[in-house]
Amino acid sequence: MKTLKNKTLPILLASIILIFGNSSCNSFKKLNKEQRGAIIGVGAGGALGAVIGSKSKNPAVYAIIGSAVGGVAGTFIGKYMDKQAEKIKKDLDVLADVERVGEGIKITMKSGVLFDFNSSVVNNQVNENLVKFAETLKQYPNTEILVAGHTDNVGTEQYNMKLSEQRAKAVSNVLKANNVSGNRLTVLGYGEKNPVAENIAESGREQNRRVEFAIVADEKLKKQAAKSERNYLQFVAE
Repeated sequence: MKTLKNKTLPILLASIILIFGNSSCNSFKKLNKEQRGAIIGVGAGGALGAVIGSKSKNPAVYAIIGSAVGGVAGTFIGKYMDKQAEKIKKDLDVLADVERVGEGIKITMKSGVLFDFNSSVVNNQVNENLVKFAETLKQYPNTEILVAGHTDNVGTEQYNMKLSEQRAKAVSNVLKANNVSGNRLTVLGYGEKNPVAENIAESGREQNRRVEFAIVADEKLKKQAAKSERNYLQFVAE
């Protein structure tokens, strides 16, 4: 039995190295290149991202599921995200929905909370919460953050795309002004292309006017997680 484990271990370790060796330096790089509705990820995580993403049409979900590594390493990353998510819920209070999705965090803030009508200037009332949010992001530095702007379908598609980009950029600028590294932030506008509700009634349009964040592990955290997985597998094999 000992011999069997010793033969199996190199194969498992090779699989881990293959997955991490193919991962992008920035989990949102492919999302940037392919732009609207892109699916990102590597290995099994990317395949799962394609399945879930095709149903959700949600860039934040694409980003989170697509960057997943799974296994013991995924559990390690999940614990890192658990603590961060609890802190973010307190930071943003009732202003946002904070969800733990896979190995990441998805945050949704309504544009009506962040901005006045037809404006891309962040409301002063929410600045304090965004400052607290920025402080938490600095306490958990081993993450990458997608800031995605969305609108309803009122107005022209071109105008909505520009407004969504401006609003996502405005929020990211608040974070950067509070010393969140710009290298961690990927800012994209999606206009009216990714609704989460029907645009027929005002209640649906309100849900579609939003800024979403996807928080995923960066390369350093993934390597730490891989090391944790290798140590675990060696322990099991002994």
